[in-house]
Amino acid sequence: MTFESRAASMTQAEIVALLRSHQDLQELHDELLRQVEWFKRQLFGAKSERRIRDLDTSQLTLGEICRTEASPKPAIEVAAHGRRRVDPITAGGDDEGLRFDPSVPVKEIRLSDPEVEASPDLYEVVGEKITCRLAQRPGSYVVLRYVRPVCKRKGDGVFSSALAPAAVLEKSCADVSFLAGLLIDKFAFHLPLYRQHQRLRVAGVHLARSTLTNLVHRAVDLLEPVYEAQLRSILSSKVLAMDETPIKAGRKQRPAPDRGEMRTAYFWPIYGDRDEIAFPFARTRGSEVVREALKGYVGVLLSDGYEVYDRYAKAVNGIVHAQCWSHARRHFVKAETAEPTRVREVLDIIGELYDAETVIREKSLPPEKILPYRAETVRPIVDRFFESLRTKMAEGIWLPTNPFTKAAGYALSREKSLRVFLEYPDVPMDTNHLERAIRPVAVGRKNWMFCWTEIGAKYVGIIQSLISTCRVHGVDPYTYLVDVLQRIDTHLARDVAWLTPRLWKERYAENPLRSAIDRR
Repeated sequence: MTFESRAASMTQAEIVALLRSHQDLQELHDELLRQVEWFKRQLFGAKSERRIRDLDTSQLTLGEICRTEASPKPAIEVAAHGRRRVDPITAGGDDEGLRFDPSVPVKEIRLSDPEVEASPDLYEVVGEKITCRLAQRPGSYVVLRYVRPVCKRKGDGVFSSALAPAAVLEKSCADVSFLAGLLIDKFAFHLPLYRQHQRLRVAGVHLARSTLTNLVHRAVDLLEPVYEAQLRSILSSKVLAMDETPIKAGRKQRPAPDRGEMRTAYFWPIYGDRDEIAFPFARTRGSEVVREALKGYVGVLLSDGYEVYDRYAKAVNGIVHAQCWSHARRHFVKAETAEPTRVREVLDIIGELYDAETVIREKSLPPEKILPYRAETVRPIVDRFFESLRTKMAEGIWLPTNPFTKAAGYALSREKSLRVFLEYPDVPMDTNHLERAIRPVAVGRKNWMFCWTEIGAKYVGIIQSLISTCRVHGVDPYTYLVDVLQRIDTHLARDVAWLTPRLWKERYAENPLRSAIDRR
C-alpha cells in the first residue's frame, strides 16, 4: 500500500496522532543532534566560550598584505641607549629559555680545557663562559637530626641536656616544612597522598600511608580557627558571591550491591568583597544549607540561576539578589546550533556589555564614578538586550523545547536580578571571579577523586579556603603555612583573625617564621 492510499484511508484522529508523534520524534531528533554537536566540541573542538568578532571586510587579509607591495616608510633616527647587563646565573647562561630565582640552589661544576692543562704556561685566563642545565634529584626530603649533648655536673652528678625543638604536632616525627609541603602537594598541586607515599619510598623514607592521612587531619585541625575567622570576615562583606560544586564524600549506607558507593556531597564556596573565599561543606544541595551558611547576613548576594538562592533572598529581609550574566550567556551559547542567526545577535549585545564593563577595570574608576558611567553607557545596552529578546519571542510561535526559547526564558525571568549590578557599584556583573577560585577544587576532584569520610571533606574545604585566598592575595602558600602552623600555638585567641591570609600579609609577611631547614 502506498503512502497516498494509507493517508486517504486514515481518520482525523489517526492523522492528529501521527502528526503529534512526528513532532515528538522531530524534537527528539533535534535534541540528539545538539548532543552530538556538543560531544564533537568536547572531543575535537575548542571548549572556550570566547567569541571572535566579525572582522571588518574592508581590511586586507594576512595573505593579501604579504602580496601587496609595501610602500617605503620614512627612516627615523633612534637615539643610542645602553643595555643592562644580565646576570648569567639568573638568565641561564648560554642556553636560552632557562630562568630562575636566586632562591634556587646552584651547584657549580668547573671544567678545564685539556689543551690548557697540557701547556698552562702558554695560556692566561681572560674570562668565563657559563652554561646552566636544570637538574633534579630523586627526592628532596631531608632528615633533621638534632644532636643534644648530655652533660653531668661534676659537683653533684646531675645530668642536663638541651631541650628538643618544639614540634607543631605533639609526638610527631614531621617537621613543619614537611607538614606544609604535604598540604601544598595535595591541595595546591593535586598530588594524592598515595602518590606522595610512593615518592617517599623512592627517596628512601618509609612512612605508612595512614600516618600521612593522620598528619593532614591534625595539621588542618589546627587551622580550623583561622578558617572560621576568615568565614566571619567574609560574611561581614557588603557583596557576596556564592555557588556550589559537588564532591564525593563518605559512603552510602545501602545494602549490596550498592554498598560502598560514594555519596555526592557539596562544597558551597562563598567569596567576599575583600577577596577572601571559604568552602563550607554540606551533605546536600538544599535550601537549608544556604540558610545556615548565610545566617544573619545582610547585603547583596550574587549567584547563578539556581532557584534556592532566589527563594532565600525573597524570604529574608535585607538581602538583594543579583544574578550572573555569564550563566545567562551560557544558555545562548548552547542554543547557537539551533538558532545561529538570532543567537549571534544576542551574543553580540552581551559582548558590547562586557566591553563596556571592561572600561571600569582598565580605568580603575572609583565607586562614585561607576554608577554614573553604568547609567550612561551600560544601562542602554542592557535595555537593548531585553528589548531584543522580547521582540524575537514575539516574532512567532516558539516551541518550549527550543533551546533559544529556554535561553530567552531564563534571561527574561531573571531580568530584575540581572539588572542589580546597575544599582550597586561594588557588584560585578558575573561570578567569574568565584568560578576561577573553584577551579582548584574541580581539578583536585579529578586527581584524588573523592574523600573517604565527610570529616575529610570538611578538612579539604578548610585548607582549600586558606590556600585559595593566599593565591588571590599573592601570598606563597608554603611560606604562609610554615609560619602559621608554628605561630598558632602561642597566638592569642582573640587575635586569630590576624592569621588569615589577608591580614597575615600585612602583619607577618615581611618576616615570617621559617623551618629549621630553611634558616640560613
